[in-house]
This record gives sequence, C-alpha cells and structure tokens, in this order.
Amino acid sequence: MDTMDKIKIIFFDIDGTLIDKNKKKISSRTLSTLARLKENNFIICIATGRAPLEIPKFEGVDIDAFLAFNGSYCYHSNQVIFSNSITNEDVHTIIKNAASIKRPLSIATNERIASNGTDEDLVEYFSFAGMEVEVAEDFEEFANHEIYQIMLGCREKDHLQLLKDVQHARITSWWDRAVDIIPDNGGKGVGVEKLLEFYHLDKSEAMAFGDGDNDLEMFQVVGKSIAMGNASENLKAIADEICGNVEDDGIYHYFMRHHLI
Repeated sequence: MDTMDKIKIIFFDIDGTLIDKNKKKISSRTLSTLARLKENNFIICIATGRAPLEIPKFEGVDIDAFLAFNGSYCYHSNQVIFSNSITNEDVHTIIKNAASIKRPLSIATNERIASNGTDEDLVEYFSFAGMEVEVAEDFEEFANHEIYQIMLGCREKDHLQLLKDVQHARITSWWDRAVDIIPDNGGKGVGVEKLLEFYHLDKSEAMAFGDGDNDLEMFQVVGKSIAMGNASENLKAIADEICGNVEDDGIYHYFMRHHLI
C-alpha cells in the first residue's frame, strides 16, 4: 500500500506553513484546501507555538484538535487531552535571566498572556498573530500561575544565559529573532504522540507540514513529513518531501498533485 493511502490525520503548523509571515493571513486557496481535506474525512489538527487565544479561526473549517504552546497544551473542542506546564521555579529563574540581558518577556497560561515590558522583537513576534503586547501590572503575581510557555526576543548568543540554572525547560524557535521556552519533556513531537493516542492511530497514519526548527520533533513522529519550500535547512534535511513556499500556496499544490483534494 502506498504511504499516502494510509494517511488519516494531518498536522499543520501555522506561521510560515498555513499563514505567510508577511501577509499574516491564510490564503483562500490554502483555506479551501483545509475544507476539502475535511470533506474527504481527514482529521485536521493545528500544531503551533501560539497560545490558544492566538490561534486564528479558519472560516468554514471545523478543526478537529489543537496542539498549542508547541504541544504543551493539547485539546479537542472543550476537552483537554494533554497539559504540560513549566515548573514555577524555572519560570522565575528565566524571568531573572531575561532581565540580566535586558530583555522583557511574555508568559502564558492557557487563558492569558502577560508581559513585564516590551521591545521591538516582542512587538513583531505578537504581530504575526495580530496581537499586541500586554504589559501587566500584576505580572509578578501572574507568574505564579500555571505557565505553559515563555516568549521573548533574543538571539542565539543569548540562549545559554537564558537557561542558566534552569532545570526542566528548554528553548525552541520558529523565528530567528525570538524564542519560545517550553518544558524540557515537551515539544510538538510529544503533542503529536498524545493526539495519535487519543485518536487510536499509528504514526504511519499521520502526516505533518511545517517550516521551522520547532517542527523537527513533530516530523520524527509521523509517517510522512513535508517541509515548506520556505522552511529552515534543518527541517528540510529530515523531511520526506519538500513542497512549494507558503506564499505560493505550496500546500494546495501538494494535495492537488497527490489527488487528495
């Protein structure tokens, strides 16, 4: 049997995969692709570094499940499938480390994102989701809640300092000017595995599309992985296939070529 004939569930990253980072909205062709895949009985899941409140509505498409915070918070409708937060001790250590390199940051629960300041990188990071940075007066108190992800602008040279004395968290990223900090036992790969368990499916029945280094682990736990033409070189190196760029409706043309829509 052809690998494609076995596929029942498809995972899509958002930024740089479904949505062009420059246009900041999904194209009509890509949106219609999702709708037609649903009509053809594929299970459609979103796998993103975004928080739940940052995930856009895909008009006319009933998404089956979501992997938010790079897989740390997975849900189906109103049902939480997997929840994996950063330890409170690590949250406070990271806040201190970010201050040492003079970087504001944002922390997120499943219902709210709050920041202790703002800078150009953080503003642009949030703009990809059409959101603004909320500098919170109650930031210190909010930091004691269940935090799933920490976001801040920085460069690769800052990574070691950010993780100094941090015990159970790590960096993942999909943009070279910012990072997402997640639990060290998390990531999109873990989230995908939890969703496959939920739907009683094997990895051979799963396909994933992505463009960033935060998609690497997701690609390792599915039967078919497709990197966007605009993907990182690291992701392209492990992908089973490479489709067109997001700005050229690469996903639409891929499914048309394989006669799946």
